[in-house]
Order: sequence, then structure tokens, then C-alpha cells
Amino acid sequence: MVNPVDYDGHQSTVYATGRALRPSVMAEWMTAFAGHAPTVRPLTVLDLGSGTGRFTPALADTFGGPVYGVEPSAGMRQVALENSTHPAVTYLEGSADAIPLPDTSVDLVLLYMVWHHVPDHAAAAAEVRRVLRPGGRVLIRSTFSDRMPGLAWHTYFPRATDLEREIFPTSDEVEREFAAAGLRRVALDVVRVAVVETFEQYAARLRTRAISIFEHLTEEEIEIGFARLDEDVAANRPPGRLSEDGDLLVLELPA
Repeated sequence: MVNPVDYDGHQSTVYATGRALRPSVMAEWMTAFAGHAPTVRPLTVLDLGSGTGRFTPALADTFGGPVYGVEPSAGMRQVALENSTHPAVTYLEGSADAIPLPDTSVDLVLLYMVWHHVPDHAAAAAEVRRVLRPGGRVLIRSTFSDRMPGLAWHTYFPRATDLEREIFPTSDEVEREFAAAGLRRVALDVVRVAVVETFEQYAARLRTRAISIFEHLTEEEIEIGFARLDEDVAANRPPGRLSEDGDLLVLELPA
């Protein structure tokens, strides 16, 4: 069993920098989200597990707001309040199984790399269903253990693959959990984005250790991995594609 990540610790200090997205990449994600959202505007959006507010302001610009960023980590919320403010955005303390919003109050829910951190999936699915309006949609960006992507950084930290297979659910498991709460699958898309432009940028992002899997690796594994990474950067020898294939599961509460 893998222990939960403490997002009030190291992650809250590095996440905003280490997981920042270029404007063009953010625009690609907003296009993907909009393609699966209800067509009316404006939409009330819940960014569940909003972290440092990486997506929340862009969601407000894309869908017209209001947008609620709900995040259990005080450290991550504080960074959001300092760096990711927007007139249509409100950040709230809460969790997936205790969402501080009224019944049938939102049109769209985003869970971006969040579901594997949620301890009680059944309770969380029921809460999402509670706050969602009929016809509303849920966008789940996640890694799924039955659809593991080939990621370049796993070359240097090989145990990360086994850890992710243990941590992430399968796509079928997530579908069943939400089906039990009354939501149906609409789509399972793959969104490919080029998070960085160069291998050096890729390495610099990794060095922040803002990927939560680093919390589960030993310091020896991390040192060995970064030493190998530095050798390949010096030789301009990337191990594979630096783009990322992101699974996006789309669910709907029937009207």
C-alpha cells in the first residue's frame, strides 16, 4: 500500500513552478475540455482538487464562470490565493467526499490528476453527483493502470512504472464507481500535448520533483536517475517523445 502524499509539504512549494503549463498548452487543454462540456454559456465549474490553481483561472475565461476551486491542502490553496486569482474564481477548503457547494449547483466538474488521491471513491462519486446539475458533465484527466502511457522520465526512474500501476485505478473501475452514482460514460479521449519545447526544459521540470511519485522513491533512486538524466541532456540524447498522452474520461449525469 502506497502512503498518501503530503501536499502541505514539499509539493506545495514546488508544484506551481514544476507543473506550470505554457499558454499554448493551456489553450490545448481548454479546447479539449470545451469539446466535452455542455454547450451553453456561461457554465458554473468545479475544479475539484484545484491544487495551486493551475487550471482554475483559465476555466473561468473559457466557460464564463463562476469557478470554484476546492482543495483540501492548505498549502496548495495558499499558493493559489497568491498566484492564481481571478474575479470569477473562488477557492474553498474541501475534499472530494465533502464538497462545500449546494446540491445541483455546477454544470461541469474537472478532476485533473486527482482521482488516485481520493481515499473514498464511492463517497466522492456520490458527492460529485450531488452538486452536478442534470445534463452536467465530469472530466477526469488521469493515468489509468490499464492504459499506461510510455513516459520519457520513467526511463530514469524505472520503479515509477510499478508504483503508478499500484496507485492508479483502471478506466473500467472509475467508470463503475461513477455509474453506481448515476453517471454514464460519454467518451475516453487521448489528448497529446507538448509540455516542453526542449530536453533541457524537460529535465529542469523533473528536477523540481513536483511529480508526486518522487515522494515514493528513495533518495538513492532519485540521485541515480538524475545522474543518468544529466548524462543524456549533456549528450542531447532524449529517451523518447517529450510530449505527453493524457487520458480524458468524460462522464455525464443524464438530464
